[in-house]
Amino acid sequence: MKKFFAILLTGVLTLGLAACGGSEPAAEDGSITLKIGATPTPHAEILNAAANELAALGVTLEIVEFTDYVQPNLATESGDLDANFFQHTPYLDTFNVDQGTDLVSVGTVHYEPMGIFAGTAATLADIPEGGKIGIPNDGTNGGRALLLLEANGLIKLDPAAGISATKLDIVENPLNLEIIDMEAAQLPMSLGDLSVAVINGNFAMQHDLKVADALAIEAADSLAAETYGNIVAVKAGNEEIPGLAELMQVLQGEAIAEFIANTYGGAVVSTTAK
Repeated sequence: MKKFFAILLTGVLTLGLAACGGSEPAAEDGSITLKIGATPTPHAEILNAAANELAALGVTLEIVEFTDYVQPNLATESGDLDANFFQHTPYLDTFNVDQGTDLVSVGTVHYEPMGIFAGTAATLADIPEGGKIGIPNDGTNGGRALLLLEANGLIKLDPAAGISATKLDIVENPLNLEIIDMEAAQLPMSLGDLSVAVINGNFAMQHDLKVADALAIEAADSLAAETYGNIVAVKAGNEEIPGLAELMQVLQGEAIAEFIANTYGGAVVSTTAK
């Protein structure tokens, strides 16, 4: 398995931490170190924001950053990570089936509205006949993207498809749009070749695409908003490892809800904010 570069959170972390997974109590003070994988924005940023409050509870985080959606799950399954924070439950469920892994959610932290971003078309009305529309190529995010296109009148889907919709479920396509499946991380970099693209919130933020500039975003009361909260995941059986309860207490607490609200301008929404 490839070796991962650990991002050091605070001065208390050291380069000598073991590469294997499993939270480990410090010999002297009984504190816990959790090794958690995350995509850089917003997940690793949120974990960084939680670090001081967790340290006060005796838990130190070691964050390993990933730029894809596959390796952090494989590393959690193998034990190289204690947990990961980057995905929603539908993606996790599909990954478990496809990869034969046994990962479970221990709680939801936030929701990232997916948006339609301009490529060669400046507005939705400017999308031409036969225009190219980029969507994520994984099943769960692809279905979510199609629902957003439908909500904005670009296509119509079989009502029975729901969040599992695929291009085969398109029953009306008045502009004969070409729906192009792409790796989610590549969509922001491909806007120059597409009329528009439907992009996950974290990848949009990594490329300075702001929710305020999106041509459309998922409604707060949409099926997607109810379904796609981002979770912390662990290997089944590790739901009660030391330090995990404290991690979720902080991530679902008021301070992190305020950090999210003040940092991301609506691109990330705490699922526990009141």
